[in-house]
Amino acid sequence: MSELKPLAIIAGAGPGLGMTMATKLANENHHVLAISRSKPDQDPVNENIHFNQVDLGDRASVEEIINHSVKKFGPPKVLIHNTAQLVIKPFLDTNIEEFSVTWNSMVQTAINVCQLTIPHMLAQGEGTVIMTGATASLRGGKNFSAFSSAKFALRGLAQSLAREFQPQGIHVAHVILDGIIDTERSRERHALDPLRMMKPEDIAQAYWQLIQQPKSTWSHELDLRPYQENF
Repeated sequence: MSELKPLAIIAGAGPGLGMTMATKLANENHHVLAISRSKPDQDPVNENIHFNQVDLGDRASVEEIINHSVKKFGPPKVLIHNTAQLVIKPFLDTNIEEFSVTWNSMVQTAINVCQLTIPHMLAQGEGTVIMTGATASLRGGKNFSAFSSAKFALRGLAQSLAREFQPQGIHVAHVILDGIIDTERSRERHALDPLRMMKPEDIAQAYWQLIQQPKSTWSHELDLRPYQENF
């Protein structure tokens, strides 16, 4: 067990924010358990990042990986839930399977990793849980019924966990990303001016600031957006 480097878990460590956050924490002297359903194009270059390709909806597999990491590196100090499943369709054309997949991807996975991680944090009396939200966490847009309903549920879950576990030393925060994250895929899809996109490195820095907040000034909800974004 490593006593020098605390363990951080990134649930949803895909390209963009997930792996950027994993790199940030690894550079900040953490062991990082990075979990994603799809393998990154390139293996992580930082030796502190320990990647596992697993479906976060598969509770038994996730539990096995987390327990193995806790045994090897010690209890987690940080959990970041960063999964997403975007469905953009008219409500009457969105079938129940698409609703189910969207909810499972963003809500069930959060339930899984939180129930498997928070007990370890409680045993230590400290820890930080951050859930990634979106514009859809606050406003259900046209053709976003599946995505918005899941993001609303995730926000409610974060509020409930904060009220339950904050008095026990666990910092639970929800971050609303009100904008498009600047990745190769999003540039192809949205054709936006990069100045109107959110840099993954800058988001990761904001998350790191949340992790470092002293107990006397904990934020629960933080909203981030590009300076040109309307709100």
